[in-house]
Amino acid sequence: MADRTAPNCHLRLEWVYGYRGHQCRNNLYYTAAKEIVYFVAGVGVVYNTREHKQKFYLGHNDDIISLALHPERVLVATGQVGKEPYICVWDSYTVQTVSILKDVHSHGIACLAFDLEGQCLVSVGLDSKNTICVWDWRRGKVLAAAPGHTDRIFDISWDLYQPSKLVSCGVKHIKFWSLCGNALTPKRGVFGKTGDLQTILCLACAKDEVTYSGALNGDIYVWKGINLMKTVQGAHGSGIFSMNVCEEGFATGGRDGCVRLWDLNFKPITLIDLRETDQGYKGLSVRSVCWRGDHILVGTQDSEIFEVVVHDRTKPFLIMQGHCEGELWALAVHPTKPLAMTGSDDRSVRIWSLIDHALIARCNMEEPIRCAAVSTDGIHLALGMKDGSFTVLRVRDMTEVVHIKDRKEAIHELKYSPDGAHLAVGSNDNSVDIYGVVQRYKKVGECTGSNSFITHMDWSTDSKYLQINDGSGRRLFYRMPSGKEVSNREELKLVQWASWTCVLGPEVNGISPKYSDINDINSVDANFNNQVLVTADDYGLVKLLRYPCIKKGAKFKKYLGHSAHITNARWSHDYQWVITIGGADHSVFQWKFVPERKSKEAVHIAPQETLADSNSEESDSDQSDVPEMDSEIEQETQHTYRRQVYKEDLPQLKEQCKEKHRATAMKKKERAPGSGVKLHFIHGYRGYDCRSNLFYTQTGEIVYHVAAIGVVYNRQQNTQRFYMGHDDDILCLAIHPLKDFVATGQVGRDSSIHIWDTESLKPMSVLRGFHQLGVCALDFSADGKRLASVGLDDNHTIVLWDWRKGEKLSTMRGSKDKIFVVKINPYLPDKLITAGVKHMKFWHKAGGGLIGRKGNMGKMETMMCAVYGWSEEMVFSGTCTGDICIWRDMFLMKTVKAHDGPAFSVHALEKGFVTGGKDGIVALWDDTFERCLKTYAIKRAVLAPGSKGLLLEDNPSIRAISLGHGHILVGTKNGEILEVDKSGPITLLVQGHMEGEVWGLATHPHLPLCATVSDDKTLRIWDLSPSHCMLAVRKLRKGGRCCCFSPDGKALAVGLNDGSFLIVNADTLEDLVSFHHRKDIISDIRFSPGSGKYLAVASGDTFVDIYNVMSSKRVGVCKGCLNYITHLDWDKRGKLLQVNTGGKEQFFFEAPRGKKQTIPATEVEKINWSTWTCVLGSSVEGIWPLINEVTEVTAACLSNDKKVLATGDDLGYVKLFRYPVRGKYAKFKRYVAHSTLVTNVRWTHDDGLLVTVGGGDTCLMIWAHEPEGHREIRQCDSEESDVESEDDGGYDSDVTRENEINYTIKALSTNMRPMTGLKPHLQLKEPSVDERQGVVRPPVSRALPQPEKLQTNNVGKKKRPIEDLVLELVFGYRGNDCRNNVHYLNDGADIIYHTASVGIVLNLTTSCQSFYAEHSDDILCLTINQHPKFPNVVATGQVILVTCQPRLHLFTCGTP
Repeated sequence: MADRTAPNCHLRLEWVYGYRGHQCRNNLYYTAAKEIVYFVAGVGVVYNTREHKQKFYLGHNDDIISLALHPERVLVATGQVGKEPYICVWDSYTVQTVSILKDVHSHGIACLAFDLEGQCLVSVGLDSKNTICVWDWRRGKVLAAAPGHTDRIFDISWDLYQPSKLVSCGVKHIKFWSLCGNALTPKRGVFGKTGDLQTILCLACAKDEVTYSGALNGDIYVWKGINLMKTVQGAHGSGIFSMNVCEEGFATGGRDGCVRLWDLNFKPITLIDLRETDQGYKGLSVRSVCWRGDHILVGTQDSEIFEVVVHDRTKPFLIMQGHCEGELWALAVHPTKPLAMTGSDDRSVRIWSLIDHALIARCNMEEPIRCAAVSTDGIHLALGMKDGSFTVLRVRDMTEVVHIKDRKEAIHELKYSPDGAHLAVGSNDNSVDIYGVVQRYKKVGECTGSNSFITHMDWSTDSKYLQINDGSGRRLFYRMPSGKEVSNREELKLVQWASWTCVLGPEVNGISPKYSDINDINSVDANFNNQVLVTADDYGLVKLLRYPCIKKGAKFKKYLGHSAHITNARWSHDYQWVITIGGADHSVFQWKFVPERKSKEAVHIAPQETLADSNSEESDSDQSDVPEMDSEIEQETQHTYRRQVYKEDLPQLKEQCKEKHRATAMKKKERAPGSGVKLHFIHGYRGYDCRSNLFYTQTGEIVYHVAAIGVVYNRQQNTQRFYMGHDDDILCLAIHPLKDFVATGQVGRDSSIHIWDTESLKPMSVLRGFHQLGVCALDFSADGKRLASVGLDDNHTIVLWDWRKGEKLSTMRGSKDKIFVVKINPYLPDKLITAGVKHMKFWHKAGGGLIGRKGNMGKMETMMCAVYGWSEEMVFSGTCTGDICIWRDMFLMKTVKAHDGPAFSVHALEKGFVTGGKDGIVALWDDTFERCLKTYAIKRAVLAPGSKGLLLEDNPSIRAISLGHGHILVGTKNGEILEVDKSGPITLLVQGHMEGEVWGLATHPHLPLCATVSDDKTLRIWDLSPSHCMLAVRKLRKGGRCCCFSPDGKALAVGLNDGSFLIVNADTLEDLVSFHHRKDIISDIRFSPGSGKYLAVASGDTFVDIYNVMSSKRVGVCKGCLNYITHLDWDKRGKLLQVNTGGKEQFFFEAPRGKKQTIPATEVEKINWSTWTCVLGSSVEGIWPLINEVTEVTAACLSNDKKVLATGDDLGYVKLFRYPVRGKYAKFKRYVAHSTLVTNVRWTHDDGLLVTVGGGDTCLMIWAHEPEGHREIRQCDSEESDVESEDDGGYDSDVTRENEINYTIKALSTNMRPMTGLKPHLQLKEPSVDERQGVVRPPVSRALPQPEKLQTNNVGKKKRPIEDLVLELVFGYRGNDCRNNVHYLNDGADIIYHTASVGIVLNLTTSCQSFYAEHSDDILCLTINQHPKFPNVVATGQVILVTCQPRLHLFTCGTP
């Protein structure tokens, strides 16, 4: 069996050839250490020219396209492209991430700039609005964001002399921005008559509000404020791409290949024309310049970097070269020397020295090159061209040997035979041609038979066979040199291949993911010596796998760097390096191969490697040698917690349904009942799929969760208090270090986290809007200020919160696999760990992101729990095999065997640790995990007499452990909470059913008892009096769905899921009788009233069987139902049965024979029913909600006084209705406590309590019934109906009017009419006939003739240009639809109010008005800050266009 683990060797990026000059600008700088920083593909490069060394920043996952240098010149910010692009701020010295900024831009980040202080960073997105965003980059927080412009923005810069001012420029615009509060306000630059309106490509700010900008035509535009002051004509011959400012002045670079230096007043100093220098060429175009002291860096369009020394400017140094724009596909390695050859669509072939990391030869061809090969003796280099020809060059001097064109389509692959005699040339014409090398490349054979283009080829070691792959995924073999196809595969059995570069074949089956199309892997190369394989794919990943890898979905190590598709990968001749080339990024990467033995030494080298070498998270199949997953963990990882309908969807669904039911809404509805219920006690604890969710509070109470409720349990008084803020299953709970607040996270489409006080049960903070599907893990920091949470989405997103402010500090995708635990480092709150299925990750906060590294432990196990130890780098984690792993930083120091089976919980003490596992043992350890000090086994034998129940089995699986108050608190998978005394006795405090749905519920006819039966195969009797405990339990051979007490309370009937049922003694639970007549589940079971003579048993087989209890015989069968039966009720006489089915049908049968009866609805109501648990019929019509397509009423029960009907539904609501519930959509009181499905509800014999059971939440809830009059109002009560009826009282007419005002202005909501032509005052007036003839006629006007005086005034005067208008007085005040909008200011001297879009301050003594006129539309509200610290601060809010964000203005009013 081939080894399917990832190989132990790895790759380390050693050199990157190239520089991204195309489509990017201003991306090349000197750092403080005089190193050069730039980027290529997805890698940030720091290049030390003196030592000729490169360092790499690998924190991006797609092409980097923008770069900015921090003013202190150590930190660098880079922005990438992608669907969810992010910005990384990193240290150029250590190449480690400092901060990640994300979640704002889409498409990509076009420009970046730091402000003068280096505190803020501005970014420009590539989205349709070119959004501009200002960041507090250290905290990863957005300070302001605004749409930038409708067209592309090319450059942005902070005004270095005026803080909070920015300038951006781009296609036909320049904008001047001011940052005020969280608003960015632009003013467009006015070109006026000084210069043409044109595209501005770059800019630099100077003092006195002067801005210099480079234009597309080569001019420099000089701006003062927002006005164009002058232009420097012809500064460059064509577009100016880059402008750089330094202490000495400005440097500009243009498309004309020139760099010009200017002094601080923009007077020219010197011009450097790179085209005229030794290394120059026609068409050289400068994209980036950086001037520092006497050195200038120049980056060009064609991926070169020059360094110019100012005093010797005719001799620039060429310090980096790469291929120019165009796809790069051709790669070959020299057979004996450390050389690599590449050829590209830029028509150049280049030879690189892998030792000197330099370009040593370059030759330009006539055609784009698509493939390359070097002959076995290293003398000839063959190049396949895009036009179907191929050329052979001498490697020594790059002279042409031969040029042959036999094909029309591109040559995609060619290879020399190992004996050097032949060259095989594969083309997109679906054929391979064989040429004789010695015969001056004469064609000697042709391989046909493929029906698609040729993609890969390999020769056999004896040069007698050739295997090819084609585009249709076929693998073919040919005899050489004739080219005859091999049809008999037997003769290939012993063939050895000289190289393996094919992507098809049994040896490389494992390279493709389980369900993928093979074509996304572009290149493969096998290293036979070390038995590893390197692959290059369309997603920019270089992968290392074992060779051969036979099984699909093999494990791998993956390396990022290339951003998009990698076209080729090859081992160097001595297997020291791997060379990979990128198609679109046209860069050449050289990776150092670190074999296994060296890997071990390399563990402690550069921190960078761990970042780059990510251990195959996406490998598609589990390793074969990993032990089988524990059944409990497997169950848990398969829980999805998805809901068909989320509570958040209800309002929307109701709205849709309301339209259909307008008519019903008009009818008068029955009132909700006067009495209500209050949650009193819950039997249950969620242990089956949660861990570490049980704690002591400050006051010694116990806090845990079950269903949608946070429970605070007082063990002295045996009482519970409830936090009821959640509306769906709580999945995790964490306690604040002071043990007074608790955080709980729930399931939900937009799931929320509540932080609440265990004393007052009031929420302190609710965090939502980030996690989808649910929250599965939480942890507070040691100072209690931060909270970490993990979501249930596919990426298990991790969020770090400042929970009091409700502010998200950082987020990051956690892991594809499920995360079970998150823990914040108690010593360093910026660090945290997550652990889960096959991973353990160590994270640290970086701005708005988190950087994670996998723990190093060879073969990764699933971690179930983790905790920090006695110092900041020590971590202890429990595995699924029962080991405790001891970590220092991210390295595994050792493992200790602690439990048989998974270790589910570990808890740190001041000295030592306590652990609990599936083996039901609690173990106390010393502080190094060397010695186990004591173990406690959870056994029935040591249960103390004061227990509130019975242990179901010895050694139940332990899911939670907590210490305090001299005790150990233990939560088990079976839903029990136990308190272990240090001396040994164990007290059971709370228990519920185990995992499995609970449906069966019956209350005793005259005692405060109830019985439940569940899919967990147990029947239990509970005491409902204040002692609240489980009195008896019996294990059944099958799960059950229903139960019922006999009228005298002595017998208990239980229906099981296999179609059988039993009658047991209600006290001892021992069998009396049992029957098995049906195959399907028994869904309801009922004794007839009175003496309990008959027993009706309803099954999923659509029958109701009637048994005579005394004679133990079946006496009747009720037939005729079309669907499974859901509910049964007897009438008072014991003669009539009412039946409901799953098809919402209602039937009546006569007992004991079971004859079907038809009874009109009017008569049904007159019948005196012994019980009412049915959900159909006219007397309960109103219990069905409006949205009954998505929700079912699962259970109902009428109180014994026949006044209140309680119902349970599958959304988890318990509702109370006034009985009878006639008419649709009655009003009700609603209570949320169960999470999803309420399976059954029952009143006790005296109506004092309502008992409900939940399906999936396994708990039994007891509600106290509060009659009318004595109830206090509480949050969970809501008197609502699904349809508001009209008689609920309308509004006062003014209020109605205001309520209906729509502030969208017609003119704004529709697009403006396109205008054509000239505005009237600009049109040249056409002279009329009279004017031409000199006739002057009096003007005709319907207005009154103007008074003489005015007319004479204008005679002979020139028209004065219109000056600015100044607002002097405003009449009016907006009172018609606004309130509370007049206030006193300045101790009553002034008043402030608003009208239209103006805020007005009126001085009461002088009657002068002063105005705040910055709003662009009607102001609707106004308030003033009452705090003495902020006198006269006013806030006003306005109406806004549909497309924009609403604006709020804050301003200060001085005395006018």
